[in-house]
Amino acid sequence: MTTTLQLAEMRRNYAARALDLADLDANPFAQFDHWMREAIETQVIEPNAMTLATADAAGRPAVRTVLLKGFDERGFVFYSNYESAKARDLAANPKVALLFPWLALERQVSAMGIAKKITAAESLKYFLSRPRESQIGAWASRQSEVISTRALLESKFAEMKARFANGEIPLPDQWGGYRVTPQSFEFWQGRPNRLHDRFKYTLQSDGSWTIARLMP
Repeated sequence: MTTTLQLAEMRRNYAARALDLADLDANPFAQFDHWMREAIETQVIEPNAMTLATADAAGRPAVRTVLLKGFDERGFVFYSNYESAKARDLAANPKVALLFPWLALERQVSAMGIAKKITAAESLKYFLSRPRESQIGAWASRQSEVISTRALLESKFAEMKARFANGEIPLPDQWGGYRVTPQSFEFWQGRPNRLHDRFKYTLQSDGSWTIARLMP
C-alpha cells in the first residue's frame, strides 16, 4: 500500500511550456480547438475524455468521465442513457462543470455551463455512426441500475443482439446526447515552482468574452 509519506514526496516541476495572454485566441472555442489538436497530435491517451461534474436537486455532487463527441461554438456534446444517474442529476440541475486533464502536456481545460438534451435527429445521426456492438450495448444496459452479476448483463446483450440480428438498430428512446453550453472557461498550463499560468474566459451579456489571468 502506498503510504501517506510516499504520496507527500511525489513531486513534478512543470516546465515544458508557458502560457501568456498574447498566446490566447480571443474566442475560447478556438483556443480549445487549438489545444485539442495538440493533444491529438501528441497522442495523449483519450484526448476527448472529459470529467463531468453534476449535482442533484439536494446539491449532492457526482463526478465521472465521459467522452466528448463533438464541439462547436454552441457547446460540447456527449452521449448517455437518459435514465442514468447523471441524467437524473441533469433533469434536476442542468448546471455542470467539465474538465479535460491533459496531464502529458501539463495542461488542463475546465468549463462551467448548462447542459441540455440535443435533438433526436442529432442523436440518431451519431448513434448510426457507432459500431454495431456499441449500438446493441445501448439497448442492453439500463445504466446505473443495480445488477447482481455480469452474466446477467452479457445475457441481456446476447438477447438484444438476437433481437436486432437483421437490419439497422433503432435509436433507443432512453439514449441520446447532451450539449453543454459554457458560461466560462479556464485554461491552465503547469509552470515551475507551482506558479502555474491560469486564464479565465467569462461570457458577457452581449455574447463577448473577457479574459483574466488568475493567481495559481
